[in-house]
Amino acid sequence: MKILVMGLPGSGKTYLTQRLVPLLNAAWYNADQVRKMSNDWDFSDEGRKRQSMRMKAFADFEKSHGRYVICDFVCPTTETRKNFDADIVIWMDTIKEGRYEDTNKLFQTPEKVDFHITEWNEHNQDDVAKEILKNV
Repeated sequence: MKILVMGLPGSGKTYLTQRLVPLLNAAWYNADQVRKMSNDWDFSDEGRKRQSMRMKAFADFEKSHGRYVICDFVCPTTETRKNFDADIVIWMDTIKEGRYEDTNKLFQTPEKVDFHITEWNEHNQDDVAKEILKNV
């Protein structure tokens, strides 16, 4: 199962993912780490599309081997989310502006999400994990 944890930079994507991974026994791909491995720090439209396809390739590999996989990355546009093609989308909607103005400008509110997190609490990850495991 491919799980996308998306949202603006600084919204808590990695924080949530760190706590969710052990609850689901999931593989984890963090966008910054994948960019670092690829030495690709291009944040143009093409660079963002390339990153979404790169994240998809890692996630599809894990899913094809029967594993849960969580990818946390901004995934700012409808197109990048469509490219990634998540089974479950978790939107970290905890801030209204991130630290990068270009990302703020192009970020498109997702039309459909499975979990919409608007505030931090100590049980977000437990609630999400229980729902995911209940529905599988």
